[in-house]
Amino acid sequence: MNGIVRLGGKLFGINHNLNRDFKTIAICKFKGIGSIIQATPLILTLKKKYPEAKIIFVTTKSHKKFLKLIPVVDEIISLDDSSGTKLITSFFPFIIKLITRKIEVYIDLEIYSHFSTLVTTLSLARNRFGYYLRSSQYRMGCNTHMLFYNIQHPIAQTYLQFARLLGCTEIENQLWNFNNISENDFSENELLKNFSLKSYLLINPNASDLRLERRWPSESFIKLIDRISERFPDLHIGIIGSANEIEYVEQLISKVSKKNNLLNLAGKTSLPELISLIRNANLFVTNDTGPMHIAMATNTATIALFGPCSPNQYGNHSKVKSIYRNVYCSPCVHEFEIPPCKGNNVCMQMITVKEIYEVFEKSLDEKFLRDTISTDTIIYTDGKNTVLGLVKRS
Repeated sequence: MNGIVRLGGKLFGINHNLNRDFKTIAICKFKGIGSIIQATPLILTLKKKYPEAKIIFVTTKSHKKFLKLIPVVDEIISLDDSSGTKLITSFFPFIIKLITRKIEVYIDLEIYSHFSTLVTTLSLARNRFGYYLRSSQYRMGCNTHMLFYNIQHPIAQTYLQFARLLGCTEIENQLWNFNNISENDFSENELLKNFSLKSYLLINPNASDLRLERRWPSESFIKLIDRISERFPDLHIGIIGSANEIEYVEQLISKVSKKNNLLNLAGKTSLPELISLIRNANLFVTNDTGPMHIAMATNTATIALFGPCSPNQYGNHSKVKSIYRNVYCSPCVHEFEIPPCKGNNVCMQMITVKEIYEVFEKSLDEKFLRDTISTDTIIYTDGKNTVLGLVKRS
């Protein structure tokens, strides 16, 4: 396919010059709500440079509801991957829809997905952007513009490098803040309405099934909750989770000693309700997963627990205190489908209840600490409008 694509480009004399006013731009991210949130600065930056352009987001059906909460996206084209049968039956109509949009710039934010590269190629977009990996050199033919994927830098800035490649000089660094969602969007949920009127700590002990090894041990969460409840008996604590995580949360709560002010919210919130709940929390304690990125977007004070991923890449935010053990095998998610530990996540197990509790207490005294890197120290161009990290095709 690599050779066919490059031959077709030469035969038809396709012009890949980026110095033009594009009208149709597609951004693709199939997996991860957190990654979609981190892509919003890219979307906002592109919208600023190309105000008349139609911004299309290409994703899976499960993310469609969430993307509708981001109104700067003009159209969502989704693929139903809920089962093998639905994936097959929906694939060709999905590709036809992409082709008929006559996309001028297609930005593939997936790093390791061969399937996503196939979709990018079949979209027949004039300019196809993607990330270069040594293990996926075939992309040098399928994509017209390739960038080095650097795991040492904040992911939002890694995405924004594509905007710089397009000549965007006014960079929007802030995540979409979801101010379009009411501060107290609980009008039809009495449980949440009553809970949100109180001062509360929110806890997310889960990690999506993409990487379960990102979980801090449930035993540690139990000890943390018990310790906080004993020291602050009047503080209300809410435990969140998706519908798929109800059983895990229920098992965790069943082992907590003090349940007086503890509320199980797993599976009981809509997406707007979850966003409002996180925004209004006094503090949020979470693993590295989707709700953590919602907290970043809503500027909620957060204690984020990292292990298989680097906080330099995913935890860079002024309201986030990242807890991380810099073990030799971390970050591993970029190199292995199955981590070397086979799920025995020592990097997470090494984080102690004591240190999380100490950070929690400091945050109550308004001594919240920040240890993220500054994006001002990172150089993204050579000073002559040349974007660094561009991998040129031979």
